[in-house]
Amino acid sequence: MQTLLLLLEREEAERDQALLRLQHAEDEARRAQSQAEMLLAYREEYRQRWSAHFARGGSMPVVQCYQGFMARLEQAIAQQQRQVDAAQQRAEQCRAALAAQQVRVASVRKLVERRQRDQQQRAARREQKTTDETAARAHRHGQALAATAVLPSGA
Repeated sequence: MQTLLLLLEREEAERDQALLRLQHAEDEARRAQSQAEMLLAYREEYRQRWSAHFARGGSMPVVQCYQGFMARLEQAIAQQQRQVDAAQQRAEQCRAALAAQQVRVASVRKLVERRQRDQQQRAARREQKTTDETAARAHRHGQALAATAVLPSGA
């Protein structure tokens, strides 16, 4: 039984570690998503600002500079989105690992409970057997006393 309790303790510790890994992965995914949203907002703000500027007219070098910057910004957004996807995938893997670990903990816990129940049943049977044997001895002893009391004293 002690081995099972140690196993349960180990499985619970591993489950707790899996939960921490999931929390870290979800935090990372949120940070990556937040950064992606900031880049998207910056791109929109930058477009609006330069659209107003270009409405008044702009030189070719300024337009080329704008287009070059926007191309780099789009690359940064695409790279950040890949990081978001990877972070979300890691979080999903951690979620699946946690679920599997929770199943293991539940299985070991059920096994421990079953073993405890079996031990309790065996103890109850031993106690009942002892009680039955004591009652049988008392009954035999009572019969023996009754038999000796019935015999005549001169016999």
